[in-house]
Amino acid sequence: MLLNKLMKGIAHELIQGDGNEEIKKITNDSRQVGAGELFVALRGALTDGHDYIDQSIEKGAKAILCETIPEIRKPGVAYLRVEHTDAVIGELAANFYDHPSEKLKLVGVTGTNGKTTIATLLYRLFNGLGHKSGLISTVCVIVDKEEIPSKLTTPDALSLQKYFAQMVDAGCEYAFMEVSSHSVVQHRIGGAYFRGGIFTNLTRDHLDFHKTFENYLHAKQSFFDDLPKEAFALTNLDETNGAVMVQNTKADVYGYALKRDADFKGRILEQHLDGTDMLFDGTEATTRLVGTFNAYNLLAVYGAALLLGAPKDEVLRVLSSLRPVDGRFQTLTSPKGYVAIVDYAHTPDALKNVLETLSDLQKHHGGRIITVVGAGGNRDHGKRPIMASTAAGLSDILILTSDNPRDEDPEAILDMMWEGLNPEDVNHSLRITSRREAIRTACTMALPKDIVLIAGKGHETYQEVKGVRHHFSDVEEVEMVFDAQKQ
Repeated sequence: MLLNKLMKGIAHELIQGDGNEEIKKITNDSRQVGAGELFVALRGALTDGHDYIDQSIEKGAKAILCETIPEIRKPGVAYLRVEHTDAVIGELAANFYDHPSEKLKLVGVTGTNGKTTIATLLYRLFNGLGHKSGLISTVCVIVDKEEIPSKLTTPDALSLQKYFAQMVDAGCEYAFMEVSSHSVVQHRIGGAYFRGGIFTNLTRDHLDFHKTFENYLHAKQSFFDDLPKEAFALTNLDETNGAVMVQNTKADVYGYALKRDADFKGRILEQHLDGTDMLFDGTEATTRLVGTFNAYNLLAVYGAALLLGAPKDEVLRVLSSLRPVDGRFQTLTSPKGYVAIVDYAHTPDALKNVLETLSDLQKHHGGRIITVVGAGGNRDHGKRPIMASTAAGLSDILILTSDNPRDEDPEAILDMMWEGLNPEDVNHSLRITSRREAIRTACTMALPKDIVLIAGKGHETYQEVKGVRHHFSDVEEVEMVFDAQKQ
């Protein structure tokens, strides 16, 4: 693609070159630059791409997009200046791939909890309705049926547009994606054209990045502020910030709720360990997901599907067959008669939601609740004692353990969590640093009818310690205990 076509619609200064340079690829990683490519110099928290401009040219870069033009410029290389490279790289990538998201019905899901479940269920629902679709989630990226491992909740801008292009080439009609607050602030969704946005809820999270709750809220809100007027904005009206999220949007606003009147109204009839009986706008359906929090997720999926034009009867038929997302209230039954549940809950509110659901179920089921939970390193310290207090208050036995310590001392993290326990909590709480031993201990202690909740990591298949990722899966650990119990 010619450079001047690539830069169409993007305010810039062409300092050197004529704009007729043929660009084969865009990259922001100087290590990956090849001949005939455009290198975008991004300023990051740890490194500055401007320091690698000469290195990228040595590797064959034909054009440089930057915020500060080098004093010494290489001949035969085009130099372009923009105010903020991170703010335009998404549009640049969209131009390069011929605006693929405009050829899809793209729906973004944002909020603290529920993003993965809603996006994944929408993907599965529309597949079940016979439509080729794509998914971009914390767990993985799926192009039609091809799965690609995922490292971020929302990919970087270049990868995102590439995925959209692959979806278009594969014949996908729809795409569903998680939109993290980080991705909004860092302009990763720049150049993406959304047909709809869904808001789930907003509770304390990522304050290590956003610093204040107000900044976190604004990041989520700005996603809806930028939706086009042709899109829909579907919000949770039972949530405190549900109306706030969409107050400035140009999109058509719709609401879903369990407690109040809404465009999409739901009601829980009965909950079981293996599913929930619900009313969707007065029509009864049995689903395989458990918990009030999942009732909201299902209602959001239902509402979005109808807003995308799917027939209600078909939506409910397929919705009733959908299984839970891996690592989201994933239930495993022990040969000893107790149940283990692996869940991604890693915020105080998410943990509270899961444990309240289990408490309600135990009123009829009997037995105890044994909770295994930790807190991630290099993340918001303030939520650690809150997590412990929340878990202790809703569990019969609490085991505090490691999550992903990252670069922190696991014992120091546990010390912070332990500070959230009152004297009564301490009497029924343990701390076991090894997550493997914590899981084994919980399962060994469990009796028939007990529920063991293993929270925090969900679908993850690694544990990050001192910057190194070691293979670790909560589900696999539980299954190993179950295998031993069969013998």
